[in-house]
Amino acid sequence: MRIMEKFMQKARDNWNAAPVTLAFLGDSVTQGCFELYIKNDGLHETVFDKHSAYHQYLFEMLNVLYPSVPVNIINAGVSGGSAPHGLERLERDVLSHKPDLVVVCFGLNDACQGRENLSRYLDALSAIFDKVRASGSDLIFMTPNMMGTCVSCHLTDPRLRAIAERMIPFQTEGDLDYYMDAVRRLCRDKRVTLCDCYAKWKQMEKYGVDTTDLLSNYINHPTRTMNRLFAVSLLETMMQEDPYE
Repeated sequence: MRIMEKFMQKARDNWNAAPVTLAFLGDSVTQGCFELYIKNDGLHETVFDKHSAYHQYLFEMLNVLYPSVPVNIINAGVSGGSAPHGLERLERDVLSHKPDLVVVCFGLNDACQGRENLSRYLDALSAIFDKVRASGSDLIFMTPNMMGTCVSCHLTDPRLRAIAERMIPFQTEGDLDYYMDAVRRLCRDKRVTLCDCYAKWKQMEKYGVDTTDLLSNYINHPTRTMNRLFAVSLLETMMQEDPYE
């Protein structure tokens, strides 16, 4: 991808080449949400830990590989966000910063709106892809993690167990699979580079891994360790040859 050429240029010519800016447009996972808890007022809230979000791990790896290259990270994740919401704020939160690479990751909240919402999801992503490309930025679409497949024994509060029970069918009854199959087709049709982390989660499930235990809230937020899978996968994708050239 062109993004790696910019890293090389800056490493070779620090005086004249510009710093590198990476932007990440997504939902709560991108924002840096982890555990879920019940507040004193009875409402639920998440633990925010931006330093353990996947883009921060990617930042750390890039600093090791290119120690002289300044890297700016734009965290445009919003908890509860969906692809249509991402489209609404794309210019303000992402394109206004003139990023060299935009990583888009949506699907968890969209799939929970049912299969009948698929066209809204795909239409919004298609528009996001077009606008990002028109800006001149590199583009990667990253598929998300799996959601929980069972009510974990670690969830002891009945209110949190009830949330898990509502969310589980969207994973176990195939809604999220349905969305991911569709977005893979969209990426192929629009020649968008795909970082398919969801496929890696499904592969782990195939080989007997308890993927629910890999979620910090046992519902839909991956653990801090599993955020590293996103980071490593993104770095591999950034360094691969363009599959559409």
